[in-house]
Amino acid sequence: MPKVKTHSASKKRFKVTGTGKVLRSQAFKKHILAKKTTKRKRNLRRSVVASDANQATILKLIPYK
Repeated sequence: MPKVKTHSASKKRFKVTGTGKVLRSQAFKKHILAKKTTKRKRNLRRSVVASDANQATILKLIPYK
């Protein structure tokens, strides 16, 4: 069997933890920031665990990460 190709966009967007969970960055942080509070913008900096519904799909896209 040949190696599976890694999805280039996914390898830039997701990270896998040691326990196998998938981390993703949060949305709503790129523009229109003036109306958002400092607290809200600060909390959006953190990475969060991807939903269980998407975990299996993401892991197929980044098999060696």
